[in-house]
Amino acid sequence: MRAKALSAEQVRFFEQNGFLVLPRVLDQKELAQLQRATEHLIAQATPGANPDYLYGTGQHTGRPVLRRIEYMVDKCAECRVLLGHPLILQIVDQLIGSDFIPTWDSMVVKLPDEGISVPWHRDAGTECVGDTPIFNVDFYLDEADEDTCVWAIPGSHTWSKERVSAFLAQHRESDQHPKDFRNAGAVPLFMQPGDVLLHNILVLHGSPQNNSPALRRVIYYEFRAAHVEEHLGPHVPAYIPLKQRVLLRCIELRRRASYVPKSEQSFEYQPPAPYGVHAWSTDEDPPTFRYPHEEFWRSTQ
Repeated sequence: MRAKALSAEQVRFFEQNGFLVLPRVLDQKELAQLQRATEHLIAQATPGANPDYLYGTGQHTGRPVLRRIEYMVDKCAECRVLLGHPLILQIVDQLIGSDFIPTWDSMVVKLPDEGISVPWHRDAGTECVGDTPIFNVDFYLDEADEDTCVWAIPGSHTWSKERVSAFLAQHRESDQHPKDFRNAGAVPLFMQPGDVLLHNILVLHGSPQNNSPALRRVIYYEFRAAHVEEHLGPHVPAYIPLKQRVLLRCIELRRRASYVPKSEQSFEYQPPAPYGVHAWSTDEDPPTFRYPHEEFWRSTQ
């Protein structure tokens, strides 16, 4: 049996509130690597040049402002290494079960002075929640203070659709300031560089526009159970082994990364039957690290 990465108290807090902050998960070397790599991605962003780079309209200038980059594992070698982080994978194994797979991988950005606000929402794919939680692991590369942090409604992952709809009707998308989020009953989730936030995809959360000179970058990995994915989706079953192979390669790349401590013990990914991994070689990359969601939606097959 695997050692438990989270204490019983931490698990209880996550189950009751729908989120959990884990301080100082990343060491300074890995944090610096990720900061440099993501600075490069942001610097080369050009509106309209790549559909994986998503923009909003700046509240001050009306110009396109970068807000999100999709498929970070495909674009960033350091993000492949990060996906193999053993502590995080132990936590996912503990909360979801050993048949977990990685699904979404993105970076949300709040650029200085005109970072895009994110209205209240639940994450995608909420209709496919089964008998295990679906959650994101959010790696913070920068400090998140009241101007830039995520705000969450504790316990809202347990709300009915009707209650969520009523809340969203009351709190308009125009809510953009910390006081609006506080008035809605939310709590600010303050973070430091290297901290990790776990958040259930059903928890209501959002963030105001960034009017401060600070940059905030967060790398998101979502995880789901393969048995739920097979029966409920949102992806077709053929998606499961593709993402398993990606994960295995990322674990191997982490073993080889020069900036990861040699003393770190790698995670052993051993999903049970019928989701056991194939005899893939981890010495070479899979055909791609980018599997577009829309190509694997059940509704389009």
